[in-house]
Amino acid sequence: MDEDTLRAVMERFGGDVWNYIYYLTSNCEQADGLAQEVFVKCYYRIETYRGGSSFQTWLFSIARNAVFSYRKSRFFRKSLWGDIAALPDGMEKIGVNAGGGAVVAASAEMQYFSSMHVNEIWDVIMKLPAGFREALVLDLKYGMSAKDIAELTGWSQGTVKSRLHRARRKVQTKLKEME
Repeated sequence: MDEDTLRAVMERFGGDVWNYIYYLTSNCEQADGLAQEVFVKCYYRIETYRGGSSFQTWLFSIARNAVFSYRKSRFFRKSLWGDIAALPDGMEKIGVNAGGGAVVAASAEMQYFSSMHVNEIWDVIMKLPAGFREALVLDLKYGMSAKDIAELTGWSQGTVKSRLHRARRKVQTKLKEME
């Protein structure tokens, strides 16, 4: 891969990779650093892309692995305490960017959600447990199928479907409580 191709890949997928990492970490600074790491790995490991999945899925798998490696690191374990419950100050802005026109009214739940304010919906999604949040974000924001999500995460398709169902139910319940 040459530098021009890398720039094109970063322009095309940079926002999606950053947002996906942010959804996994809920931290802007971690998302910045890890997104850079993803594109460095992409640059040096492009020959490992076999074409068995979409290029976006391949990048997301690199991103997911980078997040999990970071979580295992000593720095993360030491710096995590105290930050876990608080969302970054930029959360409202991220919610607008992440949800602006991207929420699709594909189900009865989503038709109900469409009448709600997008920021409120993304705030609720960001407070879901990590597995539910990841499945729902990949489904809603990136339009991935259960098969693609299973391939990316290593979960079975049944687990993906179950997490999507439970995540939607949790979001719907929380939004009804907020009314």
